[in-house]
Amino acid sequence: MPRPLDIACLQTRPMPDFQSALDEAMPLAEAAVKAGADMLFLPEYCGGLKTEGAAVAPPSAPEASHPFLQAMQALARDRRVWINLGSIAVDGPDGRIINRGIMLDDAGHIRGRYDKINMFDIQLSETEVYRESAHVEAGCEAVIHDTPFARIGHTICYDLRFPDLWRSLAQAGAEILICPAAFTKKTGEAHWHVLNRARAIENTRFVISPCAIGPVPGGGESYGHSLVINPWGEVIADGGTIPGVVQAQIDLDQVVETEARIPSLANEQEFTLVSVDAKRSVA
Repeated sequence: MPRPLDIACLQTRPMPDFQSALDEAMPLAEAAVKAGADMLFLPEYCGGLKTEGAAVAPPSAPEASHPFLQAMQALARDRRVWINLGSIAVDGPDGRIINRGIMLDDAGHIRGRYDKINMFDIQLSETEVYRESAHVEAGCEAVIHDTPFARIGHTICYDLRFPDLWRSLAQAGAEILICPAAFTKKTGEAHWHVLNRARAIENTRFVISPCAIGPVPGGGESYGHSLVINPWGEVIADGGTIPGVVQAQIDLDQVVETEARIPSLANEQEFTLVSVDAKRSVA
């Protein structure tokens, strides 16, 4: 029998503080719930994002008193909807922040946390430089959220470029792989669609990737184009370049059907890497 799931990505703009982030997200969340969404997915740093030079500098707070988190917990409880906060900035123990994704159940309880593993430390040009690790403490644990609907593997933004992480989540039983992001416009235009489609195809899993859209206060710009991709690699929803709700109904039975057609996870073999000196003469 089909296993339908109605999901909605909230394609929000980066906002510099908690209140403006809530003002941005709440109307979209209410609209998605009214339209019948079972689960809401928000982008990376949905609780606020700004930059200071080469560093990300989102508003942060302790998890126990985080204003954005508390408001979303109340929404989940009041509307009886599961919510994935792609990530919020949480105060860390050493003066840095943690880029933390959180899964909320329909009673507003925290059911899982994922701290972003791979830090966005790159130089795109002489003037466009990002050093996430300067202010963000990296995580070290891959995470699958067990929900009544599906097992969901959580990655964040730059994690998209590390296929081994995604493979591990799929092999551990995740049926949906998510990548909430504030992907830069420059790299998004070049790589966002092809990388998301590749992660879906090679793992035969649904990919849900809510991405922030528009200028980042302090400098930079997010790409948008929140995506829902089926296990065959087909884009079934694309948020384009304006804020809004990206809603789609997926059938989780397609995971089993696609894996039966392309059993790459089951067929994968262990191997030994051998380096051969090409200059050596062969007798």
